[in-house]
Amino acid sequence: MKTGLLLVDIQNDYFKGGLMELVGMDEAASRAKDLLLLFRENQWPTFHIQHIATGKDATFFLPDTFGVDIHESVKPLLNDVVITKKHPNSFRETMLIEELTKASVKRVVICGAMSHMCIDATTRAAADLGFDCFVIHDGCATKNLEFGGETIPAKKVHGSFMAALGSAYARVLSFNEFLAISKIGQTT
Repeated sequence: MKTGLLLVDIQNDYFKGGLMELVGMDEAASRAKDLLLLFRENQWPTFHIQHIATGKDATFFLPDTFGVDIHESVKPLLNDVVITKKHPNSFRETMLIEELTKASVKRVVICGAMSHMCIDATTRAAADLGFDCFVIHDGCATKNLEFGGETIPAKKVHGSFMAALGSAYARVLSFNEFLAISKIGQTT
């Protein structure tokens, strides 16, 4: 089964000094970079997903800003596929399904940000579309959330969403767990 990598929203605004700094984004980007190198070494297809916020109330990922650019840790090469989106679900109103179909991808490996938003929406959509899904949990990051007057720490937000995705939508693995199974051919 052909496997493709989805690098979701690994963009400058999510890093230190950005307009929406996430907890653990540097670590997640490091794992995403490791994944990207693994896929490039094996000539497996990769797909960069870039969110461009066009809504009137948008506060980050604004067009024509440094923050909207894909982070240097996972910078696309000249011939890499880059899909732009404006919704949390990377399939909605984009060419992602067409690009995956063109590359004969049936299984997707997903990493990026935010765990509770675009990773969740993209993984659920991919599974609903019939893709076999892996989420690399240490290649994802999120932020603290507020609910009911309480702050929910990013670690708990991340863990809750990874647990939910792992219960029905994806195999949720660390980078090292994925690396181990990729070496024995269970991912291609």
